[in-house]
This record gives sequence, structure tokens and C-alpha cells, in this order.
Amino acid sequence: MEKFRFTVKSITNLALLTALEIVLSRFLSFSVWNVKIGFSFVPIAVAAMLYGPVAAGITAAVADFLGAVLFPIGPYFPGFTLTAFLMGAVLGLFLRREQNWWRIAAAVVINQFILGLFLNTYWIAVLYKSPFGALLPVRAAQSALLTAVQIPVIHAVARLLKRYGEKVAR
Repeated sequence: MEKFRFTVKSITNLALLTALEIVLSRFLSFSVWNVKIGFSFVPIAVAAMLYGPVAAGITAAVADFLGAVLFPIGPYFPGFTLTAFLMGAVLGLFLRREQNWWRIAAAVVINQFILGLFLNTYWIAVLYKSPFGALLPVRAAQSALLTAVQIPVIHAVARLLKRYGEKVAR
């Protein structure tokens, strides 16, 4: 496995992807207290494809932390930052080398139905002292919708990166 090296160019690219994730997440997404729908996954997927799991995880975690501190939607909770890191790492593990439909679908399903549905729902239940089981149906619908959106969008982004990504990454 190729070890990721932070260079000035990679750090700059990851910083731009972090900023883009914050804008997409905090300003260009639909959000109510326990449901959030948007395209903030795209910059993290790009980081995953170009730089791998560690860089994508760090990018996602930093974006979550900075977004929560600079543009709070609710109280900051480190559990969401942990989940963001794990989601970026999962995308990087599945998408760094090859981006076919099966790998994209596997990464998205793990992120949406294990990390998003169960882990983030658990964090919401802990943070707001809400019953976990009562939150699941609405969050399951969100996960299903996001899965249906993320798979084709990530596939389209992967095709674009195959054409132009090497010029950007290195």
C-alpha cells in the first residue's frame, strides 16, 4: 500500500476540499435537528480518491470540527467528528485505488447504514437525550435517500477525476 505523504500541494488541495465541505454542509444543505441532506460528501469523496483513507478521514474530521465551531448548527459534539473521520476513511479504503459501482456502493452503504444511521443516531440520542429507537425510522429514510443520491454522484465524480485528477493531485 502506498503511503500518503503530505506535500504543500496536497495540503493546499485538502484545505480547499475542507473549505468546500464546510460551505456545502453549513450553507447549501437541508437541515433540521436530526436530519441533514446535502452534497457535502463530494469533497470528502474527492479527497478519498486522490489521497486515500488517512487524508480523507482527516479532511472530514477537520471540516466537521471547523464547521461546528465557526458555523454552529447545535452544540459541538466530538462523536460527530469521530464519525466524520471514519466516513472519510471508509471512502478512502474503498475508493483510493479503484472506483467501480460495487466499491462505491459498498463504501456508501457502510457510511450511510452503519456509521450514519447507527453511530450518528446514537450520538444524537446521547446529545439530545432522545430515544434511539424513535430516531431510527426518520434517519433510516434519510440514509436510504442519501444512498440513492451518493452512489451515482460519486461515480460521476470518479469518472471526472479519472480524466482530470492526476493534474490536480500531484
